[in-house]
Formats: sequence, structure tokens, C-alpha cells
Amino acid sequence: MTKGLFITVEGPEGAGKSTILTKLYQQLLEDDFDVIQTREPGGISIAEQIREVILNTENTEMDKRTEALLYAAARRQHLVEKVIPALEAGKMVICDRFIDSSLAYQGNARGIGMEEVMKINQFAIEDKMPDLTLYFDIDPEEGLKRIAKHSGREVNRLDLESIEFHTMVRRGYQELISRYPDRIQIIDASQSIETVFAEAYKVMTEYLKKMDCTT
Repeated sequence: MTKGLFITVEGPEGAGKSTILTKLYQQLLEDDFDVIQTREPGGISIAEQIREVILNTENTEMDKRTEALLYAAARRQHLVEKVIPALEAGKMVICDRFIDSSLAYQGNARGIGMEEVMKINQFAIEDKMPDLTLYFDIDPEEGLKRIAKHSGREVNRLDLESIEFHTMVRRGYQELISRYPDRIQIIDASQSIETVFAEAYKVMTEYLKKMDCTT
């Protein structure tokens, strides 16, 4: 691969995107791609510390704009410290969440407004947007049922929000799909892990072929 590629995965709570991302990363390594796996908020020490504040279930008093600003701050540090250097070195970066999460969660579900949240994030990311985004779609009720069944999963502050909140998150993503149809590819996450992985890997490999990215 001669140039870096920035690929993100998105989805509501319980969509299984993190599990699929790890499987995609392992398969790409087997296919001899120079790839790194990371996540938001997090990926590097400073951003992981911010993550602890954002997702701490005790921080119920957090203002919605504070929340949006903390996500943007973590995103900025993660970009300049890890993502951009990797891309400049010609690596593929696959990241669990990026700006679309802020637009869907804080912009739409929190009611701040997508345009307002975009302004915050434009300052943080400048012009760095994903080349490809895999969106794992699932009904909010089904997603929350999955979370309840997996006792070993990290339960964060957003998991505890109402079903109305999670419905608004999904609607936010649907709006983003209409805005960025070429970048965001939809994967039906209600299927088995094996089927979801196969569909996601097919979308990714077809994109890599189109972009003439070879190992």
C-alpha cells in the first residue's frame, strides 16, 4: 500500500462494531496490510484519561456541551499523536468511532445540533476525515438487549441513557448517511457475527481494490 488510509467504524450501542473491528484488523494483518487498530475516545494515554471522565457512570451531572468538547479534545490529541503519523507513514488506520459519533450522539441525540458540533470538531480535526466509514446498523432496543446479555462488556454512561436517546442516535446516523453516501457504507448488524464480518470485509476489500491499494 503506497498511501495511508483512514477507515472508521460506527454504530449505536450494542451493534457489535468493536468485535467486528478486531476481526477485520486480524484479517488485514493476515492479508499482509500494514495496519493499526485504535479507538475513540482513547488510543493514546491523554485521550484514554479523557475517556475515563466522559464515560464514568458517576458523572451524571456532565453538561452536554462539556461532553462534546471533551470528545473533540480527545479526538485532537489522538489524531496528532497517533492517527496522522501513521497515515503519513503509509499505514492503514482502522478506528472505533470518530467524528460521526459526535454528530449523532451530541449533535442529534443531545440536541446541540449537528452544525454546532461540526464546528467544534472542525477546529479539532482541521480537514482530516475518514476515507471510508463502516456503519453497523441495529435497532436500539435490540442493541440494548445485547448489552444486557454481555455481562463482561464495559458499561458506560451512554449505555444508561433512555431508549429515546438511543433512537435519536440512530436517526442522527441516518442523517449522516444521507449527507455522506459515498463515504458511509451500511452493514446490517442484526445478523450473526460471522455474517456481519463477511459483509464488512467484503465492503472493505472492494473499497481497497477500487482505490488500488495492494499489500
